[in-house]
Amino acid sequence: GVKVYYYIFDCLFVDGYDISGCSLRVRKKLLKKALDWEDPLRWTNYRNRDGLEYYREACSKGWEGVIAKHADSGYVHGRSSKWLKFKCIMQQEFVIGGFTEPHGERVGFGSLLLGFYRDGELVYAGKVGTGFDEGTLDDLRTRLNKIERKTAPYDQWDSETPEVHFVTPMLVCQVSFTEWTDDDKLRHPRYKGLRRDKDAKDVQREIESQAADL
Repeated sequence: GVKVYYYIFDCLFVDGYDISGCSLRVRKKLLKKALDWEDPLRWTNYRNRDGLEYYREACSKGWEGVIAKHADSGYVHGRSSKWLKFKCIMQQEFVIGGFTEPHGERVGFGSLLLGFYRDGELVYAGKVGTGFDEGTLDDLRTRLNKIERKTAPYDQWDSETPEVHFVTPMLVCQVSFTEWTDDDKLRHPRYKGLRRDKDAKDVQREIESQAADL
């Protein structure tokens, strides 16, 4: 019962001829003529200029990001500077409510448990396990050990995360991420650093989508 469409943005062969060596502009012209554009087939529009403005527009609308391509380049099989992805990254501060044990050669801890306040209650927002160097891992573990507690600080805690240590929610950190899920969790979070200028009780989920480093 869900309509599905097939968006086509490039073409490598036409009538048995390899056109991967042609420029992107030429390939798109051939693609436009090669098919009857009726649903479920759909042409993928593009812009020739004002890429930064388009990127800002995409991020303000909550898109995942944009792709920039060199218009005169042939098709490259693999990673190339001729075809770049620019993701929309949001960021805000979160309260640290706990951490997990490290595994393998990792030191300090595995990941931090994050949260934000809503109506006076701390809401669990998921974990962040990237963005740390060894010095940060050691320093944070020392800080966390001093405020460890036995009970979860979250209003609701039903996570199956193993080896969890809870802490008093007083440390605040900055985290970048790609988007929110429907259940208030973060996708692809990355630790950016501690926030010493923000009181934990003031940390709430930011409603407006914000793109970092625009």
